[in-house]
Amino acid sequence: MTGSQDEAYLLGLRLQGRRVAVIGGGEVAARRVPRLLAAGADVLLVSPEVTPALEDLAAAGRITWHQRPYAAGDCVGAWLVCAAAGPSEVNAAVAAEAEENRIWCSRADDAASSSAWTPAAGAEGGATVGVLSGDPRHSAAIRDAVTSKLASGEISARHHRKRPAGVALVGGGPGDPGLITVRGRRLLAEADVVVADHLGPRELLDDLSPDVTVIDASKIPYGRAMPQDEINDALVTHAKDGKFVVRLKGGDPFVFGRGGEEMLACLRAGVPVTVVPGITSAIGVPTSAGLPVTHRGVTQSFHVISAHVAPGDPRSTVDWEAIGRDDGTIILMMGVERIGAVADALMMNGRPSGSPVSVIADGTMPTQRAVRSTLGRVAEDIAREGIRPPAITVIGEVAAVAAELEELARELLPESGGDGNGTGGIGG
Repeated sequence: MTGSQDEAYLLGLRLQGRRVAVIGGGEVAARRVPRLLAAGADVLLVSPEVTPALEDLAAAGRITWHQRPYAAGDCVGAWLVCAAAGPSEVNAAVAAEAEENRIWCSRADDAASSSAWTPAAGAEGGATVGVLSGDPRHSAAIRDAVTSKLASGEISARHHRKRPAGVALVGGGPGDPGLITVRGRRLLAEADVVVADHLGPRELLDDLSPDVTVIDASKIPYGRAMPQDEINDALVTHAKDGKFVVRLKGGDPFVFGRGGEEMLACLRAGVPVTVVPGITSAIGVPTSAGLPVTHRGVTQSFHVISAHVAPGDPRSTVDWEAIGRDDGTIILMMGVERIGAVADALMMNGRPSGSPVSVIADGTMPTQRAVRSTLGRVAEDIAREGIRPPAITVIGEVAAVAAELEELARELLPESGGDGNGTGGIGG
């Protein structure tokens, strides 16, 4: 069967230490050069002018820039040539020189006259995906469809290329499954064993292969809780059994998530650990509710405090006196049951009783709701509204800023109740 002129033979070029000549310094070159550098190519750029990003690469010594027009001989010694100059006649001359010297050449302006085509390429999960369709936009759309599914874990080669045994501490974000990081989602799809918190994005567990072992490590407030020692033992035992274990946690593993304890337990047992950051609920929940924890002209700092023990408790290490004097935003985690004692301590140490407060429950979830109050009334208000954990409490003038933002948003979209995912503005 004879191939047509529109067919191409896809080939991966190993360019480490090999010269690639790029003629032209505009947008096309700015897109191509970073990927060439990532492949280890020795890039020679020839152009009278270049984009700021390319100029920065040249100044850093990462590429060689000849600041002049193309001249015959610029292709000599190259393994690959990218003709991306503005004038078509220049690209034609570059392509002709490359052809004469038996060098593959990609022309940005005329694919039909190119000896090489650059596929729409994307890297994900240790693989590079390249697509050629004859239509660059269509190729890019196919590439994005494939790489996005690889990134999200919808396409997984877990059974074909098994990940080495070990543990990944993955921050799942504040609750909405769409807020887990790309890397976290990919590692979850490759897991043999998943040890999951109740605050993590548990909806994602339904996407796992049926042969994945899922261990419920929930710690329900005022209810059942898997002891931390048992969690540590599960991570170590399964990893030493040759499994790749994902510890799926809510928020970020190292922000009141005891991820440090779990990492220590694994490393002391000789188990390798990967840590994947997550969006901490301390910041993600207020943001999802339209509440900026800092705001120019209002506050220059914020404090994230675990209120799992009340002020005055011998186990508390928080300097409530200093926090009360400070005018920064206060973000309380695990503070619903002790909000009255916290409010009293803050007011005793200088915070006005009228300081705005917002308490956001079930942040980022469809059941998200919030109570707007003041420091002097907040304990009474959240008890009346039946607010239960998990909830984030924000104390400070930024809560008033959030109220203004919500009012303006309602004026702009009077019939909108949010985005349908429980992540609209702060309600009262």
